[in-house]
Amino acid sequence: MLEISAALEIVLSRASLLAPESTFQLLGRVLAEDIASDLDSPPFAKSTMDGYALRSADSGIDVKLTLIEEVPAGRTPTKVVGPGQTTRVMTGAPIPDGADAVVPHELVDLDQDSICLRGTIPARNFILPRGKEMRTGEVVLPKGTQVNPAAIGLLAAVGRTSVQAYPIPRVAVVSTGDEIVEAGRQPGPSQIRNSNGPMLQALGMSTGAATRYMGIAPDQPGPLANLLRNAFDAAEIVVISGGVSAGSFDFVPGVLKGLGVETHFHKINLKPGKPLLFGTLGSKLVFGLPGNPVSSFVGFELFVRPAVSKMAGYAEPGPNFVTIALATDLKTDNNRVTFLPGRLEVAANGYQVRPGKWFGSADLRAMLTTNALIRVPAGDLFLPAGTLVSTLPLKW
Repeated sequence: MLEISAALEIVLSRASLLAPESTFQLLGRVLAEDIASDLDSPPFAKSTMDGYALRSADSGIDVKLTLIEEVPAGRTPTKVVGPGQTTRVMTGAPIPDGADAVVPHELVDLDQDSICLRGTIPARNFILPRGKEMRTGEVVLPKGTQVNPAAIGLLAAVGRTSVQAYPIPRVAVVSTGDEIVEAGRQPGPSQIRNSNGPMLQALGMSTGAATRYMGIAPDQPGPLANLLRNAFDAAEIVVISGGVSAGSFDFVPGVLKGLGVETHFHKINLKPGKPLLFGTLGSKLVFGLPGNPVSSFVGFELFVRPAVSKMAGYAEPGPNFVTIALATDLKTDNNRVTFLPGRLEVAANGYQVRPGKWFGSADLRAMLTTNALIRVPAGDLFLPAGTLVSTLPLKW
């Protein structure tokens, strides 16, 4: 049976980087070009305090300086500060020629047109030099940077409103099964409402991907094939829920084959989610996730989310595990590597993870308070509180 790491390697090796595009919708995107500054920042030496610009050589206890000008932010000084003189400046105002230091207004005594100093002021005091943040032509955001709010601000500072960035792949979600109906309908005998479709759509959206829910396909090869064709037309990644096991009505593998999909694996040493399927149709990816909701959830986090990230240009697509101590004892008895719902908590000595209570892969309600998945090796194990366990924090 294929191990999880080998399955992930197969997925990522076939998740191709999408072609860059020029865009101004950048939050969460990865830059496909180096961004250089078109100016020095700040473009002039400026004051970082409301105060008085002066010559540091003139400063000292009880030294009086004549006030010659006032310069607010956004104005240009018109007078050179000479010996025995000072200019009042506001935060962000340019430093006038002749001055090499600023003293805050709280540290002087004002007497009409002069100030009296209370001590010596060092050179460069409360002055931000020209180009301290960046220089003209300096690369401030290299290719491969994931754009966050700070990067958005920096792009604005260098005058870039449109840049080359990698698009985030589109995701299409397809639910299958005669036993499921949409949330707005009353289930009939032997039916349940479709929770996987909306859940997987929300998970897709949490990656930043434009995610479209395509609807429910009945357990019939013809209608299933038609819905999957529409899904492949609509997205670069297709996520199917249900119909991937080995039952008489599990038509997904056969229908995918008929559509020309190459299946790369269809079983993983994983619990929950053993019958997970992965294939490709050209450069497009398709994931067949088991119908139980926690299985679909785990499969998405372990394989679909990293695939989205890889295609969007992320240098580390994940999943990114950390080692964290258990908050309580944990006893397990599983024949496969198992991912349990857990909750990260702040403890006295750092973070800890608390296993959640659940009864298996159908227990979607157990995921409500989950913000992490705990990876537990196969076997009959007792892990006392404090044991370090491999944990996947959930990004959403």
